[in-house]
Amino acid sequence: MIDASTFLRRALLADTVFSGLSAIGLTFAAGAFATLFNLPEALLRETGLFLIAYTALVGWLASRTVVPKALVLLVVVGNAAWTVGSIALLFSGAVSPNLTGELMVVAQAIATGVFAELQYLGLRKSGRVVAA
Repeated sequence: MIDASTFLRRALLADTVFSGLSAIGLTFAAGAFATLFNLPEALLRETGLFLIAYTALVGWLASRTVVPKALVLLVVVGNAAWTVGSIALLFSGAVSPNLTGELMVVAQAIATGVFAELQYLGLRKSGRVVAA
């Protein structure tokens, strides 16, 4: 457990808000977004459902002054992997988004990468291990 810095908690909170809004939109409007972005509806809906659980975890971490370092590292690594995976998806040929879809995937990949960086910096600013 570590004493979470204010910077880390704010970075986690920003991720919570962004991911929560994405979760709601992708879960409940997957069909509309599929048409808009020319991406598979199932991919968008399943992403939204995953983001519901992710948002709960990151929101819980953001609400704590003392957090498990391993969970924060998992979030940072997960965000970095999401960024790389999003760009890889565009080059994989597995999907054929239109220009709007490509821009959306790139924009959310950049945002997720920024969250990973901010959370990593926040983790470095956090206090040492707290005795249980």
